[in-house]
Amino acid sequence: MPQNSEIHEEVLAAVNWGLSHGVGFKTEAHLMRQVPFSFSPSVIHREDYARLASAASLLGRLIHGVAQDRPFLRQAIAPVAKADPFFRGLLRMHRRIHAGLSPYRPLPVLIMRSDFLEDRDLGFQLVECNGIAAGMGPFGQRTHELHRYLQQRNPGQFLRWSPPHSGELVQNPALERLGQGIASAAHQVREETGQPGRPVMLMVVQEGEDNVYDQRLLETELLQQGVTTVRRSFRELYGALSTGANRRLLLSGVGGIDFVYLRAGYHYRDYVANDIRHEPCCEALAKTRIFMERHRVAINATVDQQLATSKRVQLLLGQMSPRELSRFGLSQQEAGQILPLLKASVPVSTQTLAELDHQPLDNWVLKNQGEGGGHCLFGEAMAVPLATMAPSEYPAWLLMKRLRPAPRGRPALLVRNAQEEEVAELVSELGLFSVHIDGRQAYGGSGYAGYLVRSKPAEVTEGGVHSGMGVLDSLVFQ
Repeated sequence: MPQNSEIHEEVLAAVNWGLSHGVGFKTEAHLMRQVPFSFSPSVIHREDYARLASAASLLGRLIHGVAQDRPFLRQAIAPVAKADPFFRGLLRMHRRIHAGLSPYRPLPVLIMRSDFLEDRDLGFQLVECNGIAAGMGPFGQRTHELHRYLQQRNPGQFLRWSPPHSGELVQNPALERLGQGIASAAHQVREETGQPGRPVMLMVVQEGEDNVYDQRLLETELLQQGVTTVRRSFRELYGALSTGANRRLLLSGVGGIDFVYLRAGYHYRDYVANDIRHEPCCEALAKTRIFMERHRVAINATVDQQLATSKRVQLLLGQMSPRELSRFGLSQQEAGQILPLLKASVPVSTQTLAELDHQPLDNWVLKNQGEGGGHCLFGEAMAVPLATMAPSEYPAWLLMKRLRPAPRGRPALLVRNAQEEEVAELVSELGLFSVHIDGRQAYGGSGYAGYLVRSKPAEVTEGGVHSGMGVLDSLVFQ
């Protein structure tokens, strides 16, 4: 777009505000780059926001119940494990963790982000639940604060790029509430031990992580809530963990650990350690994760939780009746409230493939079980995998109706690499965080813990902020 001096000045102010408040990706040890963002927020109706916040809390309770039902989990994941090596490894971990009886068990803390898209015909549909490394909550809150800053700084320019009929900015407490949930569980475990001092959270991270500042914002928030954070990769933890009295988890050079927060472990590569010669690749670091879960420590995410938030389980839950869902701890009324959000996916089967022969491929998305970006195939890219996969591979995939979200009512302004870009049609994905401590809602009557909005041009399929063409965004009531 032609550069306008007034809007460019506002863009540079926004970029500087974001960088000064920690919203960046790491490029080198001493450098960061701007995370792309939208200059103004996306609209949502108050009724939809309230309904989705309630649904996110219910989904957290549901997934906790699923994670506790280990026979169901094993039955659900077994067909996937035959076709997917990573899920085969997760299921093996699951069996080892629960082998034998012990009076000590971890305190499961489910920090989950439920991602929704609003289809122009179907309304809001659940895209997926993220139960491990459900990140960017701190960035979500910072983006809301950025939009509030821009609104106050230059109301005219902010209104010019805002959607029609915009009203009040939607508050986003993600950073504080995620911190509160972690701190509450960490203090609970520390109090159980009777040990003095501040609780310690171990954040398990990927080596060479560039999305580190989002994590650092959470670390700073936890310091204010009385919790100290230490960071280690799985490789650094190998050989550094031991057992104290009453199955206390100990870390060499640190002492007792009260909370383990996994920001790694959702990719096969997170367990690769070719330099450990006396054990097969991945086995040593898998044992490290198993070792942590056999101690009295608060953990997000347990292997149970990771399996329970898989696309496979989401598919099976969507096929159940309210009565069947109630086995996992919801009332039938509560189950009926969230079931309409779970109906967009169908299994890959001989029957569905036959039905697909009579439909445009562009009406569907083919997904594997991977987490993060890059695990979806669209349109004609689906044809060869669907034609060549063996029936034994079907359970590792699912088909989701391709959702067609309505774009904003006017062009939007995106900011990437400190340059503005006008986009004619911008669509948004809404992620809602929830926190449950051993199934208990972390904030009294609610588990809802804030939101993350990622927006992208309507023609783009890969909309991740880190891995695709997406940008950070926030919400405004319509």
